[in-house]
Amino acid sequence: MNARSALGRYGETLAARRLVEAGMTVLERNWRCGRTGEIDIVARHGDTLIVCEVKTRRRGDFEHPLAALTPRKAARLRGLADRWIQAHGGAPPGGVRIDLVGVVLPRRGAPVVEHVRGVA
Repeated sequence: MNARSALGRYGETLAARRLVEAGMTVLERNWRCGRTGEIDIVARHGDTLIVCEVKTRRRGDFEHPLAALTPRKAARLRGLADRWIQAHGGAPPGGVRIDLVGVVLPRRGAPVVEHVRGVA
């Protein structure tokens, strides 16, 4: 595992912890759909399915992690959500929501974890 993937994995662990603290149940992490892509975290909140993209950055990197969700990436996440639903028996009664968790790791001190609901 290289440093970049270790950084991403650490951020996803912090994000999953934040989602659980917010009352969600993590169903899967790093769900892959062939060459189409990957969903970082799939969770459930009540009867709503949450597809969560996680972006992790070190303090001082060029772009804040919450700015990394482009319209193209949002469209890809919607497509992946549809494929996850097809593979797991259909849409939940509460529908699907796409969330973003941004993790910033400062040089010193605790990580900053921001959760934004319904980004796409």
